[in-house]
Amino acid sequence: MFILQEIQTNGSQTALLPAATYTDPNEAESNYHARLAAAAISSVEVHTVMLHDEHGNVIEKKFYEHLAE
Repeated sequence: MFILQEIQTNGSQTALLPAATYTDPNEAESNYHARLAAAAISSVEVHTVMLHDEHGNVIEKKFYEHLAE
């Protein structure tokens, strides 16, 4: 099983979006990259996307920081 999680942080507020689960690894990875594409251009200060298995092993993880300069 593959679990896709997204975390969004603005200021001192962090939201953990509902997880999506997949049995097909290609479908899981495709959705991981789709969420990363959205995170790359979002206005969320710290936008994290993680793909892991049912044992908690991280398969892929990336974050974008969109901090005010």
